[in-house]
Amino acid sequence: MSLTTWYLEMTDLGDLRPAREPEGDVRFVRVGIPSPAFSRFLYERVGGDWQWVDRLTWTPDRWRAWVDRPAVETWVLYQDGAPAGYAELEAQDDGAVEILYFGLMPGFLGRGLGGHTLTLALRRAWDLADRLPGREPTRRVRLHTCSLDGEHALANYRARGLEIYRTTHEQVDTSTKGRVA
Repeated sequence: MSLTTWYLEMTDLGDLRPAREPEGDVRFVRVGIPSPAFSRFLYERVGGDWQWVDRLTWTPDRWRAWVDRPAVETWVLYQDGAPAGYAELEAQDDGAVEILYFGLMPGFLGRGLGGHTLTLALRRAWDLADRLPGREPTRRVRLHTCSLDGEHALANYRARGLEIYRTTHEQVDTSTKGRVA
């Protein structure tokens, strides 16, 4: 099958177009104590329906090495006390921040949480330097999505003010959930 990947960026916080705030008790909380098991849980639950497979083979030690890095932050959206989604941010060179993973848990789609969660994740990407001593200010926030992701993902990213800067196409073998070389 054909897979399209869109690479998006925001180069100015002023370009952010916030989504409406959902009703109820909704909180976006940074994971302050790195937990490999919790990070794996979020990755598997959010990515399970979207063929996120690149980290499924990671060992607990590999997860620990990843989440212990100061340049990585995990933010969890809670609705009425239940984890509803998450975003994983990574500080990179030259003032760039990448939203590596972003999404909602099954059962929380269609509640108006996606745009709000992305709004909050983008704000945390823009102020990430405030939490990392010696880090230069954020100058660019980027992420990517593909045609295997949720049907509203790309529209949500663009509605929040992210712009496509590159598009790729490749053939994939979905029977093994891996990309065909």
